[in-house]
Amino acid sequence: MDLTNGARPFYALMMFPYPSAEGLHVGNLFAFTGCDIYARFQRLQGHTVFEPLGYDAFGIHSENFALKVGKHPMELIPSNIRNFRRQLDRAGLMVDWGRSVDTTDASYYKWTQWVFLQLYKQGLAYKKAGAVNWCPSCKTVLANEQVIAGACERCGTMVEQRFLEQWFFKISDYAPRLLTNLDTLDWSATTIQAQRNWIGRSEGAKLRFRVLDPLTDAGSSAVAVTTEMRTAGPEIEVFTTRPDTIFGATYLVLAPEHPLVDTLTTPMQSGVVAEYRARAAKQDLVTRKTNKEKTGEFTGSYAVNPATGEMIPIWIADYVLMEYGTGAIMAVPGHDERDFEFATVFELPIIRVVAGEGQGARTPFDGAAYTGDGVLVNSGAFDGVSVGEGIAKITAWLASKQAGEAVTNYRLHDWCISRQRYWGPPIPIIYCDACGTVPVPEDQLPVVLPNIPDFRPDDSGVSPLARHEEWYRVPCPQCGQKARRETDVSDTFLDSAWYFLRYPSVGRDDVAFDPAVTKKWLPVTTYIGGNEHAVLHLLYSRFITMVLHDAGMLDFEEPFTRFRAHGLIIRDGAKMSKSKGNVVNPDEYIEQWGADAFRTYLMFLGPFEEGGDFRDGGISGVKRFLDRLWATVRDADPAASADPEVQRKLHATIKKVGEDVPSLSYNTAIAAMMEYMNVLRKGERQPARAEVEPLVQLVAPFAPHIAEELWEMMGHGTSVFASRWPAYDPALLESDTIELVVQVGGKTRGKVRVAKDVSQDAALAAAKADSAIGKFITGEPKKVILVPGRLLNVVV
Repeated sequence: MDLTNGARPFYALMMFPYPSAEGLHVGNLFAFTGCDIYARFQRLQGHTVFEPLGYDAFGIHSENFALKVGKHPMELIPSNIRNFRRQLDRAGLMVDWGRSVDTTDASYYKWTQWVFLQLYKQGLAYKKAGAVNWCPSCKTVLANEQVIAGACERCGTMVEQRFLEQWFFKISDYAPRLLTNLDTLDWSATTIQAQRNWIGRSEGAKLRFRVLDPLTDAGSSAVAVTTEMRTAGPEIEVFTTRPDTIFGATYLVLAPEHPLVDTLTTPMQSGVVAEYRARAAKQDLVTRKTNKEKTGEFTGSYAVNPATGEMIPIWIADYVLMEYGTGAIMAVPGHDERDFEFATVFELPIIRVVAGEGQGARTPFDGAAYTGDGVLVNSGAFDGVSVGEGIAKITAWLASKQAGEAVTNYRLHDWCISRQRYWGPPIPIIYCDACGTVPVPEDQLPVVLPNIPDFRPDDSGVSPLARHEEWYRVPCPQCGQKARRETDVSDTFLDSAWYFLRYPSVGRDDVAFDPAVTKKWLPVTTYIGGNEHAVLHLLYSRFITMVLHDAGMLDFEEPFTRFRAHGLIIRDGAKMSKSKGNVVNPDEYIEQWGADAFRTYLMFLGPFEEGGDFRDGGISGVKRFLDRLWATVRDADPAASADPEVQRKLHATIKKVGEDVPSLSYNTAIAAMMEYMNVLRKGERQPARAEVEPLVQLVAPFAPHIAEELWEMMGHGTSVFASRWPAYDPALLESDTIELVVQVGGKTRGKVRVAKDVSQDAALAAAKADSAIGKFITGEPKKVILVPGRLLNVVV
């Protein structure tokens, strides 16, 4: 396909699959078919359509399966890809296979490594030690989304927390743009909301609590700070969305891994604090977020509440996480449920600083924190101020005391891209004792993943590549001295964060993406994929696109103009799984029913964006429809004139299908074509060719193989997709007649076609004249009721 000269370019993108050993899943084919139908429809609209497909083949899934079956992934993946390609060829997709990608091919991951280097150049890639979820079985880091109820989603092993040196991308710097741009995108509403929630903007204040040097190991947790105790100490910063409640802050809580914990812990408390930190380190981050039980330890130190001037104790507890805010909170137990539970367990002071309707400064708590609206109480000069007004006023007051300032915070944290596994692109970094961290020069890419036999990960927390000195020992690119390669590989989400840029430029070995071709074809016109990737993949793709845009390499900053999430397929009312033995193998159904019937049935199951229930008995109806279409073309009279009523129905069908396909309402489009077929062959009438030919064009995106055959049978020398989508005549949508439902004795007996303004007597006469209805009307009816335009009810 020549992408340089195509008129009206339309880039139709589908999410590329992971090529599993089990082969193509019906869910894959459901998604691909939906995208293919939309792409073929656009081709019939006169667009030059680019529909590529490739393989997302790196990652832990492939590596774990290779370990399970005792086969090297470098042998396994090519075999899987060949099987996928065989299945995809049978599915009738309009894919440009000349521009496919395989993320495990060095010609592709060379440019994945190049993308890493672009972020490194811009100061957006950095390495630091951080708390991560570690699966002891899979021997790798897990994202929070991969931890379910404290266990690894892949293998079910309980997850631990570890501190590892990892590479990160500064996606948090882009949080404001990533959030703001959502307002400009034509995406599925559920996907937009998922991204909003993940980015998680919150307005609040960053407050500073000065730590006191401990003068005593005893004392009240809320006493006025005397001059002699005001020894200068470190400051603890907290982020809060409720600065109005600072007068009720009776203690601080730090995450166990907070860097100040060692400094703050007194000798008397060091033993219990160390023991608690060790226990917390064994928990995964997700469990810590959701655990109801409140545990913690007092560090022995105090800080000054900048609003009250009182000293408050500093605790550590696992319900506070380093990954959110500053890793420290001011605890206001009177107005936060978690803080209330913690204060109750450890008998810490609980002060009311917000009073709701009917409450006052001394109203006791009824076994729970008060989290409603109201006015401030026990808050000094701010008593009587509303909560909303208090947030602004107290923040400004604290700012005047250099104790805080208003800030915007985001839930989105930097993207950890390091993986301590084998099967991925090596991160293109070299460590030199003299030069420090050195990026691999671009002209030395790719850093090729070596074929090593011992690729099984271990519990050391380092990649299997670190066991191969012959690979990682290299000269420093700057000074030539002995240096060491980075042995981590990059997250597979980086492979998929830019693949859409590569497709149009496959074949160009000198650039990641050709500027002229990219300008012509991107951003992607329409992207169709699963909602399971609504957050991470789509967010990372947006981020990488913005970074490359800011570097002057792209003239757009949003990669996907339109995104629609498809639904899920179940079978006989249940989710498909190998253990249930109810997985649909596309090969079997295509072999028995043909690709066209299988494609059309998948789209007939239900709304594409919702999915449907696959039942074996349903496909036969679709096959009958296609068989009937074949017979109708065969039997069509090329010389006959179109019947006016059939013509009206045809034009209504063209309008309906032409509206349903762009909105992905494929099931109702198919139903409309089936309904037209019933009118076309009613009473087994011989159709005119003019009544049939447009139907072949309407069916073509759904059933391309049979449509091409039928188009040729009708004498056309070019592809049906080289024709144009049939136009409807609005004047023909208005009919002089209607179909009237006839009920006899309270039961629907059929329909009759009558004039729009039919009289009751004429309608009754038409009903009697219809053989299927008339036999139920014996003798003179007791009563006849005509509902104009809808119903004739005959009481006998």
